[in-house]
Amino acid sequence: MFPSDVIASFNELETSLYDYICKNGEKVIYMRIRDLADETHVSTSTVLRFCRKINCEGFSEFKVKLKMYLDENKDRKVKSSQYAVTEFFERTLNGNLDAAIREAASLIVESDNLIFIGSGSSGILAEYGARYFSSLGKFSMYVKDPYMPIHANFLENCTTIALSVNGENTFTISHIDQLKQKGSKIISITNNKHCTIGKMSDVNISYYVTEEWFQHSNITTQVPVVYILEETAREIQKLSQESRQI
Repeated sequence: MFPSDVIASFNELETSLYDYICKNGEKVIYMRIRDLADETHVSTSTVLRFCRKINCEGFSEFKVKLKMYLDENKDRKVKSSQYAVTEFFERTLNGNLDAAIREAASLIVESDNLIFIGSGSSGILAEYGARYFSSLGKFSMYVKDPYMPIHANFLENCTTIALSVNGENTFTISHIDQLKQKGSKIISITNNKHCTIGKMSDVNISYYVTEEWFQHSNITTQVPVVYILEETAREIQKLSQESRQI
């Protein structure tokens, strides 16, 4: 509604007008231009100039856009994650998730080094994954900085596990690209396999749950990711034991 470059262009009177609208939006949409001018102690011409700065022809158009913006950003009830989790486990029982986990585990067992990457909530889970894998005997690191110097010989027999919900995070894509160029194999955990990160990977594990957003934030349940990480780590530990017995 109010781009940062437009806000920066406001003069003192327009800034006071902007401040009033932010605090009294629900009231402003029912006001006349004269009422708003009186409330904010500015002239009607100042109000019109303010409207034009945010690409509105007049005060009426501004009120329509403001109402649409307020309706769009009203608090929505957050759904229970029970449906999404049930959906995931039903697909797990009927799908080929176990096969993908075994394929990823087999690749990791043969690797000397294991790196986790991700950003946002996926970064938090990547850090958890590195600790969980290490606890089960496969030492792992979480690398947050895509520009952190990593020597090529360290990546000679390395596998990277990349986490991303939509698989289109530019930060993670850049990170994967650098690691691939240095010889690391890539395993990705995404919500669907038809994404950029999935296509860049040697192995992709997808969990396919309905994405959910709240006030421009992705709040898609991450329970499937925790399940995949823990099952993969346990499968690695199992394969390692079998290998030692042989």
